Amino acid sequence: MTSGWELALIAVRALLLLLGIATTAISFRAYRRERTRYLRAATAGFGLITLGVLIEGFLYQFTALTLTQVHIAESVALACGFAVLLWSFVR
Repeated sequence: MTSGWELALIAVRALLLLLGIATTAISFRAYRRERTRYLRAATAGFGLITLGVLIEGFLYQFTALTLTQVHIAESVALACGFAVLLWSFVR
């Protein structure tokens, strides 16, 4: 049986996933309109951050990994996403 806190976690993760997909889609549309290198990199960064949210939710719900292992996997994807975003801002 799923506890109330687990349901809250699932709901928050689903909201984060939807917001991430929406942000990535808007960034991609801006890239298609402007065709600039920084918007392409920003889209990739937002996509990696969104992938981190998806990875954590999937790994937490459907694998036997520990919570620490799941957070490490998410953190790697988030770090890569933020690095790409930072790169797009400074270029």
